[in-house]
Amino acid sequence: MALMRRARLAYHCRMSTLSLYSAAVLIWGSTWLAIKFQLGEVAPAVSVAYRFGLAALMLLAWCRWQRLSLKLPFNAHVSVAALGLMLFGLNYVLVYESERFLNSGVVAVVFSLIVFLNLIGMRLFFGTPIAPRVLVGAVAGVLGVLLLFWPEVAHFGRGSEAMLGLTLALGSTVVAAGGNLIAYRNKALALPLPVTTGYGMAYGAGLVAAYVMLSGTSWTMTWSLPYVSSLLYLTVFGSVAAFLSYLTLIQRIGADRAGYVGVLVPMVALVMSTLFEGYRWHPEAAAGLVLCLAGNVLVLWRVDGPTPVPCKSRG
Repeated sequence: MALMRRARLAYHCRMSTLSLYSAAVLIWGSTWLAIKFQLGEVAPAVSVAYRFGLAALMLLAWCRWQRLSLKLPFNAHVSVAALGLMLFGLNYVLVYESERFLNSGVVAVVFSLIVFLNLIGMRLFFGTPIAPRVLVGAVAGVLGVLLLFWPEVAHFGRGSEAMLGLTLALGSTVVAAGGNLIAYRNKALALPLPVTTGYGMAYGAGLVAAYVMLSGTSWTMTWSLPYVSSLLYLTVFGSVAAFLSYLTLIQRIGADRAGYVGVLVPMVALVMSTLFEGYRWHPEAAAGLVLCLAGNVLVLWRVDGPTPVPCKSRG
């Protein structure tokens, strides 16, 4: 137990809160571009199963190499399976499916509502007070995202396909917010975060694989360079590195503030689109960028103060 406790402490103290936050934002912001190379010959749910199945194998192998115990009590497996279903499985299936009917900008706008869902969830289930500063920052961030993607929002149609896409995107946001709250609750298990994350990804991949088989979706694979390279990037960085950073952030500062990652990710995606896809800026986008940055400062102001896990060695 002493060895496990030291391993957890070392992991938590290795990176500052700002570093964890930046890693999650920058990596997930770039995955929007990588996901484009996943759509096509391989069904979205199959790609999700590949991605998190590989990520789980890599992460659990790393845990074994680090001599972290992979044994979990039964109640821990139940909680981790719930985390995997919501955060690594259903959430991503719904996102991929929603993008069949909506462009990624509109989906990003919808997903930014996770900021409010996290705030409400932390208040309802954990009694966490909602500081006015954090609430104002969240509102500024969401308004900023709306302005960043205002042309897409302004031309949002009301057809049946668009409404189906909106429903799927909203469902993904609710599911992801539930996963964030489970991740925050799971810190009471006092288990190494890489182990629970690895098992969560394994459960998520397994449940998505079950969905693929039950739905009659074909298991296919393409060995083209764009698909394989994007799959590796999404696995190593978009899944392992980013999720470890994000889940550590949830345990350190709470799901309400950590959820603000969901507001800044579309900003990074927009920069990537500008560099590689020829996105054209407009006045509303510039105003949105200012609002997002201002909201970020409000939410994270003095976050790097005392944390629940002191970064000192223990006997």
